[in-house]
Amino acid sequence: MLANFSIHRSWQHQPSAVGIIRLWLGATWIYGGWNKATDHGFLSAESAHYIGAQLTGYLTTSPISFLLRPMVGHATLIGWVVMISEFAIGIATLTGIALELAALGGFSMSIVLWLSASWSVQPYFLGSDSAYAILWLALFLLVRQKRKGSRRVFALFPSLPDRREALRVSAVAFTAVAAAFIGGKVKNFGPTPEAGTVIIALSELPVGTNKNFTAVDGTPAIVFRSKVGVFAYTRRCTHQGCTISYDQSTHFLQCPCHGAAYDPNNYGAIMGGPNNIAQLPTISVVVKSGNVYQI
Repeated sequence: MLANFSIHRSWQHQPSAVGIIRLWLGATWIYGGWNKATDHGFLSAESAHYIGAQLTGYLTTSPISFLLRPMVGHATLIGWVVMISEFAIGIATLTGIALELAALGGFSMSIVLWLSASWSVQPYFLGSDSAYAILWLALFLLVRQKRKGSRRVFALFPSLPDRREALRVSAVAFTAVAAAFIGGKVKNFGPTPEAGTVIIALSELPVGTNKNFTAVDGTPAIVFRSKVGVFAYTRRCTHQGCTISYDQSTHFLQCPCHGAAYDPNNYGAIMGGPNNIAQLPTISVVVKSGNVYQI
C-alpha cells in the first residue's frame, strides 16, 4: 500500500507535459533494456550484435574513442551495466523513485550514445540520442524546479536515514536485475540468413579477392577466392570477440583491439597476438550454379 501510494503521488499535481515526458522516456528505456536482454547476440562474442562489436565499430568515428577503447576488452561487463541501467532508469522514471537521479542517468547515457553511436549521423537531427538527451535534461530541470523551497532542493540521492526510501531504491535495482535475467531466458531470435543463401556470384569474386558477408548465425564473416578454391572465416577474434578485418598490406586478418593476426591462406592459423587465442574458425561454403553458398 505504501509503495502504491508513493507511485500514485508522484503522478499527482504535475503538468501534463511532464507526465508525457516521463511516460515516453520511462517506457522507452525499459524497452531498450528488454530489447538487449532478449537479443541472443548482445552478450555473445560470436554474434554480429555483440556489444563488443558495436563498441569496436564506434572507434573510428567517435570523438570519445579514447574512452570507448578500454571498454572493448570488458565488453560483456559493459553490456550488463548498460542493460541493467536502462531497466533501472526506466522503472525509476515511471514510479517516481529517485526521479532526479534517474533523469540525470538518462541524460548521461544519451550523451554517451550521441558521442559514440550517432555522432556520425548527418544531419544531426536524424540521430535520436541528442533529442533524448534534451528530453532527459528538461525532465531533470522540471523535477528540480518543483522541489525548490523544500528541504531537499537538490535531492539526487535518497536520504539514507529514510528506510522506506532506501527500500524503494533497492526494489528498483532488484527489479532491474530480475528483468535482465528474465529477458535472457526469453531470448528473441531475430531472422538471420538461411543456410544455402547466396553469398556472392562467383563472377563477382575474382581470384585473389574477398568479400564481407553475414553468416547463417548472424555473425560477420569474410569469404576468399584463391587459385585453389573458395573458403570463408568468421570475423570474430577468438581472443575477446572483436571484429577483425582483412589487411591488404600484410594479407592477414587483423584484430584492432589487441593485435591478433590470422592467415586466411593457411586455415586461419595464428600469426601473432595474445597468448590465449585459438585458430580462426572456418565457415563451410560451396560453389554451385555459378554462386557461392554457405552450407
